Amino acid sequence: MSEVPAMRVEVDREACCGSGNCVMAAPDVFDQHESDGLVVLLLPEPPPELHDAVRQAVHLCPAGAITVAG
Repeated sequence: MSEVPAMRVEVDREACCGSGNCVMAAPDVFDQHESDGLVVLLLPEPPPELHDAVRQAVHLCPAGAITVAG
């Protein structure tokens, strides 16, 4: 039995430019704050079925504001 390693997501709101690409790629993990449009992290440890979407969000973020471990 192989186990999928846990993923830990972190966001840097200071670096975020509010493009919304992360929300488009992984809406279950990211949202944008209503007042400033900056990233809001909904799931810091997303389940394995969302890992590919999170990696896509990291790739699409123009500010490099999202990092993942695992």
